[in-house]
Amino acid sequence: MPRVSMFNSPLLLGFDHFEHMLEQLAKSGGDGYPPYNIEHVSDFRLQITLAVAGFFEEDLKITLETNQLIIHGKQKEDTGRAYLHRGIAARQFQKKFVLAEGVEVAGAEMDNGLLHIDLLLPEQTKDVTQIKINSKGSRKDLKTIAPSEVID
Repeated sequence: MPRVSMFNSPLLLGFDHFEHMLEQLAKSGGDGYPPYNIEHVSDFRLQITLAVAGFFEEDLKITLETNQLIIHGKQKEDTGRAYLHRGIAARQFQKKFVLAEGVEVAGAEMDNGLLHIDLLLPEQTKDVTQIKINSKGSRKDLKTIAPSEVID
């Protein structure tokens, strides 16, 4: 059965990478571990908070790959303890958040079993560009010029 794309409209040009991002998110699964919050702190700041009880800073790794914020946690094996009951999760995890263009990771900090990651949102501006209309025959051959030279 053919897959239906949300971005198959002829009016949506250059959005192939969004479809790829959505596919990646769907593959990452809906695992709820570890639980997390996303807080709107101000117009220009978000904060992601993950509950990582039992993890030390050295058990966690935060990376930014292209536009994906990836948090990976893996605890060291604790062979010196004999548990009668183990209800606190000690499994590894990987959480991925797709960041919009211009979103910056400002930093991260651990506080009482919570990992806080601060994100800075870009200031929204309206870009308006006037496109010059040339007379027939005066347009440059688009195959021989760089994209930055297209708009006069």
